[in-house]
Amino acid sequence: MFGGLAFLIDGKMFVGISGAKLMARVGAARYQDALAMPHVRQMDFTGKPMNGYVYVAPAGLVEDEGLKAWVSWCVSHVAGLPAKRPG
Repeated sequence: MFGGLAFLIDGKMFVGISGAKLMARVGAARYQDALAMPHVRQMDFTGKPMNGYVYVAPAGLVEDEGLKAWVSWCVSHVAGLPAKRPG
C-alpha cells in the first residue's frame, strides 16, 4: 500500500517504516499534538495528508526512549479502536 513495512495489532496498523521514516498512527484526537513535536510532519504518501497519521524523521528516533514513546502512543490508539470485521 505505501511501499514500506507495517506492524499490526489485531489486524490494524499502528506503526510502519517507509524509507528511513517512522509512520505513526496517532489518531485524529492526538494528530495536532504529534505534528507539534520535533522532526514530525504530516503523512502524505499519496500527495494528500492523512489525518491521524504522521511521519517521524530519523532525528526524532535517535534515542530508544523516543521510539518506545511513539510505539506506545500508537499501540494505545489502536487498542482503543473497534475490532475489525472478518473479511
